[in-house]
Amino acid sequence: MTRVLSTVLLLVILAATRVSPAARVNGAVRGRVDVRAERTLRDARPDPGALGMGGGARDPQERRRSVVYLANGPQAAFEQREDRRVRMVQQNERFMPHVLAIVAGTWVDFPNADSTYHNVFSLSKAHRFNLGRYAAGKSAAERFESPGMIRVFCEIHSQMSAFIWVFSHKYFTTTADDGRYRIDNIPPGSYNVMVWNETLRGDESGIFRWNGIDVLKRPITIPESGGDVELDFVVK
Repeated sequence: MTRVLSTVLLLVILAATRVSPAARVNGAVRGRVDVRAERTLRDARPDPGALGMGGGARDPQERRRSVVYLANGPQAAFEQREDRRVRMVQQNERFMPHVLAIVAGTWVDFPNADSTYHNVFSLSKAHRFNLGRYAAGKSAAERFESPGMIRVFCEIHSQMSAFIWVFSHKYFTTTADDGRYRIDNIPPGSYNVMVWNETLRGDESGIFRWNGIDVLKRPITIPESGGDVELDFVVK
């Protein structure tokens, strides 16, 4: 009788182990975003309220910077938001970096590293703000709580613009100089991987309109065994 009970108990334990979330292994998605667009973006300030307009960045490499993210990133149980702080510097009459991706609740410092006055503001629906004018060597900050894409401008210098992407989860990244990206620690499951680049336009094939923004979208599945999923994109 004891042997039978032991066998039954062992089977129950094995069955529980097979379905236990602890047995699942997180994975990653990685690849390259090849931006082939050679558009000449206007140096004049675009409509500050328009989400999809091209910016005034002068560095072609910065215009190749893309944001890669999961459309609906999983939220871990009891996940606590950390007190995060990052910088977007005003230097050589440019915002650096030109594209910034952050998690909701992050403070962004906007130090003025130029020898002239600057102003930082946005009329984007996701987050409207105006830090006013401040001199060289000074800094101002803004906290971003709501997910979305925010266009940032300088009231004084019309060629200055930048993008801040705010996410409600941690499954996002910006591409490196060579276009490569990697998002780690993704739980097993099916997701849509989204890619945004400021040169994307809705009149091109393969572009998906998501929350009023032109993006590329591809589905992936992270298997129960984890591992890396390779996924490349081409921005034509």
